[in-house]
Amino acid sequence: MSATTGRARAVWFRCLASAFRTALACAIVGCTTLYGPASIRHHIAFPAFSYVTVILIVTDATLGDALHGCWLALYATVKSLGPALLSLWLIGPARLSRGTISVAVALGAFLVVFPRGTHLVARRIALGQIVIVYVIAYINGVHTEAIMHPLHVAASTAIGVLACVLALLLPYPRLACWELRLNCERLAENVSERLNLYVKAFCAEDNALGLAYISQAKPLTVAGAKLLQSIKRYQESVKWERLPLRFLRNFYSNPGERLQELEIPLRGMEMALTSCTASIPVRILDGETRYGPVQLEENVSLTQKQIKNCLLRDSLTAPESNAGNLVESHQTLQTISTRHQDLPSFFFLFCMKLLHCKSLAKPITPTQQKGSSTPCKQTGFFKSTWMSTWSTSVSRKRLMPAFKCSLSLGLAVLFGLIYSKKDGYWSGLTVAISLAAAREATFKVSNVKAQGTVLGTVYGVFGCFVFERYLSLRFISLLPWFVVTNFLRHSKMYGQAGGISAVIGAVLVLGRKNFGPPSEFAIARIVETFIGLSCSIMVDLLLQPTRASSLAKVQLLKCFETLSACISSISLAANSKTNLLENQRRLKLDVSELGKFIAEAEAEPNFWFLPFHSACYFELLGSFSKLVDLLLFSADAVGLLEHESQKFGGSWKESVNKLDGDLELFKEMAGSLVKCFEDVTKLLSLKSLEKELENKNIPHDLERGKSSNRNIFKVSGLDEDRIDSIISSYLQHSKEMVDRFHAADEGERELKSQVVLCLSALGFCMSNLIKETSEIEKRIIGILQWENPSKHINLYEISCKIRALYTTEQYCTNLQF
Repeated sequence: MSATTGRARAVWFRCLASAFRTALACAIVGCTTLYGPASIRHHIAFPAFSYVTVILIVTDATLGDALHGCWLALYATVKSLGPALLSLWLIGPARLSRGTISVAVALGAFLVVFPRGTHLVARRIALGQIVIVYVIAYINGVHTEAIMHPLHVAASTAIGVLACVLALLLPYPRLACWELRLNCERLAENVSERLNLYVKAFCAEDNALGLAYISQAKPLTVAGAKLLQSIKRYQESVKWERLPLRFLRNFYSNPGERLQELEIPLRGMEMALTSCTASIPVRILDGETRYGPVQLEENVSLTQKQIKNCLLRDSLTAPESNAGNLVESHQTLQTISTRHQDLPSFFFLFCMKLLHCKSLAKPITPTQQKGSSTPCKQTGFFKSTWMSTWSTSVSRKRLMPAFKCSLSLGLAVLFGLIYSKKDGYWSGLTVAISLAAAREATFKVSNVKAQGTVLGTVYGVFGCFVFERYLSLRFISLLPWFVVTNFLRHSKMYGQAGGISAVIGAVLVLGRKNFGPPSEFAIARIVETFIGLSCSIMVDLLLQPTRASSLAKVQLLKCFETLSACISSISLAANSKTNLLENQRRLKLDVSELGKFIAEAEAEPNFWFLPFHSACYFELLGSFSKLVDLLLFSADAVGLLEHESQKFGGSWKESVNKLDGDLELFKEMAGSLVKCFEDVTKLLSLKSLEKELENKNIPHDLERGKSSNRNIFKVSGLDEDRIDSIISSYLQHSKEMVDRFHAADEGERELKSQVVLCLSALGFCMSNLIKETSEIEKRIIGILQWENPSKHINLYEISCKIRALYTTEQYCTNLQF
């Protein structure tokens, strides 16, 4: 209960702090535009855009983010207002029409979005400035000053950026380096607590107690992932605080990559415990290996000290005596168990040693980061940004988003002006400030943006009604709304898009004056928002017609192809770790893309299409994530074996041949099964396959059971015996190889224990790779059954039909030649 109360208090504190900073920035803009000197108010002609700039930059920001926002706003202003000023001066505001304005906005948007390397905030600010400059110039006509009008837009942007910086400095600065340090301390505690719970579960006296410890660790795992995300986020902000705050240079470090490396062994320990819950208490403790709780306690204590040093200090080298104690604790592992039930226990110890080794790694010092992009050096960040932004290489990946944005913005401005010349810029501004960095669920995001705009606008109208005569109280009424919208931004229902739309909707009503009756403005803005969102949806449907569910299936096929390459890379040959790691990284990226498509497909409407089977796809995603981790652990084990093999001499090559034979059998079985999944995933539908077979006069049943490779079939039933025999053979050969090596001194005993852990870990990964592959098989059958509810699904039969069709087509092709 106390932990829950603490989390709730932390969430409230974070939301109140963020709301206070946002309210302070908006108050600075409001006081300047409403009560400031007339000379200043004259230049800040568009306070609405000042508020928009504030919301785009200050939300959940640190001082580093605000300083970064200054650079982005300056860059956006030069990029958008420079061409706009020139075009207005050449054409003249009096000769502008709805058509020319729409074309000018579309061209300006294309020039902003097309170059690569431009930050999303810079793009949004630039697009908003383009809309304001051109549409307001058309609305005011001959009264528009071609030179001063763009400068007024720049001044309005500048006051918003300045307000963000002041809000993050007062009453005390919110520094990214302090937030980073605080999150590092929390993550150190989190990792230590999880390590303690995992070891307690490993040493538990009965199964129920072990499961209880594992359950206690699960919330900590979720919290650790969130802390890791926060650390990565603050690392980017820290770079922008180095130049103005050199006196805080001792706070700056780069723990992100190494923190993620500490997370991986913990995931392996959890995986090992989940696999061996049925065999708790663990047999390996005080058994034939003589590895007991005392050694585990020493190991945990040493590792926790190193984790604390790793995250909080610059000097990360453990005392030699501690390292020696850890070596001694592992020297009791001198033989390999041939029991499959003991593999998770050995893998657990392997992950513990891996965790300790990674915590001993040297930190990345500032001198090592000279080559990295830092914002305080012209030759670094600024030069790379300009060069990458104005790169002239053209690709469809860059061309299509730029064309979509320009077309949707041009249409939004055109239809917005047709509906209302006075308020026509709101439709374009809605599209401009909601530009996404990547593909998103169009209908869902548009829905939450519309809802957020309506909620914020109605709240603003209500506030104007209550405080009609007291303008200063309107700003005070915004504070509770900032708190509410902060919760909305972190909710699944509204997210960032809906929360930001709700904030802007209220601020534009309560933060200004002399814009007419609030109710009329509210109706006009809601309609204009609807116009802008409708244009975005229409353009997305025309230019991006492929549904996310179809893309998820294509990406699933790509994942299977990469997984097949990963399995083929597992080997004990020289330099095999490099190939395996390269393929594992590719698979990790492919799985990440698959997750994005699945999330988008789940949110998209079904219309007349078959509903997306999100449950099966999410289970597939979980299995792929486990496979990514298992392949990484396999690469670590292979790499360590490759390194230690040099000390064995010629006897290693003789012994490793038998192990390679076992690995080849494993790869043949797992690879052929993945190949079967590839073939099935390529199918458009079972009906199309049967129709092709009928057209080519291929009997449906003739090819059953005649495949040359019998390993493609279900990893269940009798096939489990073959899997067990492969793993048993591998363990037996590993045991023979280890027993052949007699350790005479302390160094040789440590070497032998290292080999024992690595070979056992590789055996665990092989076993679980097959298990996860069989889980994928069940999900593939579930998806096929969902798409073909009236048919009985048999992967073996379907695979044979596909191979028969492929063989026939290949035979006909050969006859033609």
